[in-house]
Amino acid sequence: MHKRILGCPDNFLHGKKCVFCGSFNVCRTNRGYIKCNRCGRQKGGRLLRRELKIITGFYQQQPAYRLARDLGVNYKTITRVYQRLREALYHVSELEAGRLKGEIELDEAYFGGRRKGKRGRGAAGKSVVFGLLERNGRVYTRIVESVSAQELMEHIIAKTRKGSVYFTDTFRSYRSLKRLGNHHTISHGKRFPKTKNHINGIEGFWSYAKHLLYNYRGVSKYYFPMYLKEVEYRFNHRNENLLKLFINIYFGYVST
Repeated sequence: MHKRILGCPDNFLHGKKCVFCGSFNVCRTNRGYIKCNRCGRQKGGRLLRRELKIITGFYQQQPAYRLARDLGVNYKTITRVYQRLREALYHVSELEAGRLKGEIELDEAYFGGRRKGKRGRGAAGKSVVFGLLERNGRVYTRIVESVSAQELMEHIIAKTRKGSVYFTDTFRSYRSLKRLGNHHTISHGKRFPKTKNHINGIEGFWSYAKHLLYNYRGVSKYYFPMYLKEVEYRFNHRNENLLKLFINIYFGYVST
């Protein structure tokens, strides 16, 4: 049980560092609260340790029901922290997005449970996600109502810089991309080894996203946007210390 919650920074767990501003200038009050002498904020030591362990479980992608059992904490307490962190990640991801540039891969993916009937474009009952991936850079995702040229182009114009090089499949909604920059199309039935003419990056992200989301054993459409942005954030910061980032975002964003 304890091994699955290891990894949280000791300075935070033991009240030696402020979770709100990162200062080491902290003290304990008579009530047992950990108070920061720089930013003036304070939090109960027991509550702080519990929240840090829950955030560590979130980082490790532990389902809420399992973490509740392991920590001996009420399930609703776990889900409340998870939801607040996902809401924060959603807004942080949107703020970080900016505009992609350079070589950009575009594609759509369909998320949802197993359903009989048509698959891929036109599949009923699934959430449609449009993705833009800057090679050697970030990914940006957006849930869309349709894959019409009008809707996709609206997001492409808003989230990419004119003059970029675009890589897509042969779907008709991408035909007007040439007015924004160079446009290369890829036929899924053909392979172009050792060339740049592919969309392997964004397709790899879809596989990454579905693998991560599978751990949650089904996500409702209402909460799906927040789960999607969590995956996007994890991908974009995959080479950084995610646990510390989650701690900073949770206490810095939620507590303001």
